Amino acid sequence: MSRGLFVTGAGTGVGKTLIACALVHRLRARGEAVRVLKPVATGFDGADAESDTALLLAAAGEPASPEAIAACTPWRFGPALAPAMAAAREGRAIPYDDLIGHCRAALDGEAFTIIEGIGGVMVPLGGGRTVADWIAALGIPAVLVAGSYLGALSHALTALAAARAAGIPVAGLVVSESEESPVPLAETVGALRDHAAGIPILAVPRLAPGPHPWERAPDLTGLFR
Repeated sequence: MSRGLFVTGAGTGVGKTLIACALVHRLRARGEAVRVLKPVATGFDGADAESDTALLLAAAGEPASPEAIAACTPWRFGPALAPAMAAAREGRAIPYDDLIGHCRAALDGEAFTIIEGIGGVMVPLGGGRTVADWIAALGIPAVLVAGSYLGALSHALTALAAARAAGIPVAGLVVSESEESPVPLAETVGALRDHAAGIPILAVPRLAPGPHPWERAPDLTGLFR
């Protein structure tokens, strides 16, 4: 099994955190030691118990203490913007070499590491680099998360093409059902399958509301085991 997996998306709000948490939950249920990283976050409110970072830590069985948040998400920005823009608003920048080094240090450990990116696969990080460059530099497989809203097919296939162009090994494509979907989830999966030869596609339907929804998600670990 690979030492880690990078969860990225076809855009923002498609369900990356849910899928990352579902993977963490299943791995831990099998007795795996798991580490979670969400290295870059924008729109960050340290008191938000529903932040991506807090949810990932909950799935990993860790309290969202200041120390755990800092280790999981070292680069946190207040403005809810693309990371390069959010950093610039605060007079800061994302130190790319430090970002890669932080992730590699986790990947070199004994625990299997789930890394959640930010936004879509082509989101700018600054300095001419994107999330795709970040994933490629780590050399680990990616899971691409897409929605099922109107327009999701183009967004998913564009993101997949970008990942392939960057040389990123895509372990699988997960379609996380959007709140408003024009067609049944199976039709979206079928349409994507025609253009994603050789890449497993799994569907995650809308989950019933309640705490820890990732515990009710299908087992996705077959994508990389």
